[in-house]
Order: sequence, then C-alpha cells, then structure tokens
Amino acid sequence: MITRLARQAVSAAAVLLVCLVATAATAQTSTPGPTQPLEIVSGGRVHSFAVELAQTDEQRSQGLMYRKSLPAGRGMLFDFKQEQPVAFWMKNTYVSLDMIFIRGDGTILNIAENTEPLSEAMVPAAGAVRGVLEVVAGTSRKLGIKPGDKVAHPIFRGR
Repeated sequence: MITRLARQAVSAAAVLLVCLVATAATAQTSTPGPTQPLEIVSGGRVHSFAVELAQTDEQRSQGLMYRKSLPAGRGMLFDFKQEQPVAFWMKNTYVSLDMIFIRGDGTILNIAENTEPLSEAMVPAAGAVRGVLEVVAGTSRKLGIKPGDKVAHPIFRGR
C-alpha cells in the first residue's frame, strides 16, 4: 500500500514538473497580437504604423519581451490611461528599440533612441506621458521623428 502511494506521489510530482516547465516556456515567448493603425505627423509627412496596444498591467509588463524581431512599420503602444511619469527597461527584450514618449494630447515629449537589449537600466520619460510607442531602433532617425511631432491614435485627446 505504501509503495503504491509513493509511486502515485512520484507520478503526480512528475506531472506537476512537466506542467511547470511548459508554463515557464510559454511565459518566455511573446507572439504578436492584433494591431491598430497609428500615425505620426513629422516634417509635413505622415508615417503610418501598425501597433499592438498594451492597456492592462499584464500587457504593459510583458511588452515586447522575448521577441526575436520587430518588423519596420510595427510597434507597441503602451496606454497608461492618464498622464504620469514612467520609465522602461529592456530586461528580456532582445530587439533594440526607439521609445517614443507621448503626452495626452498626442505630442511627442522625448525619444530614447537605440535602447540596449537586455539592459536593466531605466529609460525614463522627460515628464508625465499618457503613452509610449516602441518601434524598432533607428526608426525615429530614419523618418525624422522628433519631440514636438504629433501622434494620431484614439487614446490621445482629440484623435
């Protein structure tokens, strides 16, 4: 009887271990979700992006972690629901990014270009922002996007 119970306990432990390993592997992957259009008006030109929206604490915490690539013209828009000071890091993020910090009215406050992958250094906004747009590194420079430019998306006032 004890031997049979011991075998059942070992089997249950093995099943639990397999489930934990599978859960950990799933937690360390991130696949692109649905996208929405976003536009940035810069220098008289309109630049269009397809962005995933991170609105919940869980979505904002995950962000673009574990992604191995991010195509040009794609990104993630973090919505903080109201203007507030924010700071990001690149822990578990393999792709270098430009982080575009955006006020509630859609005006770009500042840009952190070419962030360092896997870094735990904090990358702060220069003040209170409503949202942060992450795009592949070099996008801002390539398209001439700069502080003061306007972002059009429904989360920003008047958009």
